[in-house]
Amino acid sequence: MILVVDDDEGLLMLMAEALREEHYTVLTASSGAKAFAQLAGRRPDLMLLDLKLKDVGGQAMLKQLRRDELLVPFVVVTGQGDEKVAVEVMKEGALDYVMKDTALLDLLPSVVKRALTAVQRERALAATEAERQRLAREILQISEREQHRIGEDLHDGLGQQLTAIEMMCTSLKADAKDQPELERDLEMVGKLLREAIRHVRLLARGLVPVKGEPDALQTSLMELAERARSVGRFQCRFDCPAAVLVHDHAAAGHLFRIAQEAVNNAMKHSRAQAITIGLSRSRGAVELTIADDGRGLPKAKSNGMGLHVMKHRAGVIGAELAIEARPGKGVTITCRWRDSS
Repeated sequence: MILVVDDDEGLLMLMAEALREEHYTVLTASSGAKAFAQLAGRRPDLMLLDLKLKDVGGQAMLKQLRRDELLVPFVVVTGQGDEKVAVEVMKEGALDYVMKDTALLDLLPSVVKRALTAVQRERALAATEAERQRLAREILQISEREQHRIGEDLHDGLGQQLTAIEMMCTSLKADAKDQPELERDLEMVGKLLREAIRHVRLLARGLVPVKGEPDALQTSLMELAERARSVGRFQCRFDCPAAVLVHDHAAAGHLFRIAQEAVNNAMKHSRAQAITIGLSRSRGAVELTIADDGRGLPKAKSNGMGLHVMKHRAGVIGAELAIEARPGKGVTITCRWRDSS
């Protein structure tokens, strides 16, 4: 469906008829106000817009349509001497322009066909990109579910079995008090088992970093800061002025992984002394920030795998990721995710 907007009613009728002869469905509007009414009711595939309407200028109309989210793909129709204006409008998104001269009615069908082909190509690309993002989300969700399952199996399966064996060793030690050598061996076995249990718990925590509760993200980020501090070379602070509840478990998991990657990068490469993990909510969006006071982002790392992974995770949940690097003054990574819950 094509909407033709022109205040020259005779020319408007001729343009509409030329397009109908090519089997297009055509709507017409003889003023900007009528065009707004048409666009508010039905969304055409393409609009032919006269740049000099009596009640509103073409450029002003385009700005208003953008503000009202009514703008559709469009081609401008302009008079002789207005080619410069037409070129300016092309920069604002017009697919093409056609001059009001003796060749207008002959050229119009081919211009419209070319514009509609471009629209279809853009829609196909958008659909392909949407499908790619859907598949990427699905793959990551499957991966996260499998990691969650393995983490639970480690904690509830192997971890519990090792704990049971360690308890048996403790019991056997009581029975081996008169056999010093056996008692020492059992003490060593118990120590090794306790170390193995600790490693299993760390593995399980790494595979299931964020549990299902709405406050799990801020709890996990607090633990991340504590673990970074435990290394002993950094001050790592978690800043969360008010509770931030995230009901979307998948989004919470991706946000945590972004923070984890950013903190690990800062610890490995930034030579920072202090790292701050911030979590807040503003205007319906969850904002996660990781800032360090290190040397900035080395050129070798500015396009590294870690940053690619963070950007990919942000894209999967529809978040915006910004990286601000200042040489000698550190790096700040900000991820804004709009919570639809």
